[in-house]
Amino acid sequence: MPTATLQLNIVPRRMLTKNEAAAHCGRPPKRFEIECPVKPLKFPNGDQRYDVVDLDRWLNSLKLGNDAGDADEILDKLA
Repeated sequence: MPTATLQLNIVPRRMLTKNEAAAHCGRPPKRFEIECPVKPLKFPNGDQRYDVVDLDRWLNSLKLGNDAGDADEILDKLA
């Protein structure tokens, strides 16, 4: 059977739409809106994008248990 080598070069984007950011965090978009305290960056043309660096910092804080301050932000979003 013949074999082939496939090389994929994926260039990740740093700035993500809300749906992409939710997928990056492994959350459905509606839950992402409620749970994520990261604010999107607003570009001059009005587009809003989430910075992967900020999202990863938030996810790492959850792993370390440093999300105590985020609980208030989540509750504010629910109100």
